[in-house]
Amino acid sequence: MKQYYVYIMSSYRGTLYTGVTNDLERRVAEHRDKNAKGFVARHNITRLVYFDETSDIKSAIMREKEIKGWRRNKRVKLIESMNPAWEDLAAYWS
Repeated sequence: MKQYYVYIMSSYRGTLYTGVTNDLERRVAEHRDKNAKGFVARHNITRLVYFDETSDIKSAIMREKEIKGWRRNKRVKLIESMNPAWEDLAAYWS
């Protein structure tokens, strides 16, 4: 069964980016390598601070859009509910 991920990444300055992918490890690596041009590269967004997993792509896309519509303080509360120290959740991936 295919898995989909809604994720939030952060820069060291606290700029947030929300996305959806079917391969979280690959997508985080793309962000870190700056293969994804634009907002992520401009703001040096490299730390995975939140993710959620589902087997339904439609619900993943809906959740991504929902989170993107939130004010920053609500996104911060979501991150801190899973990751209160804002650690890089992908720090030890190969």
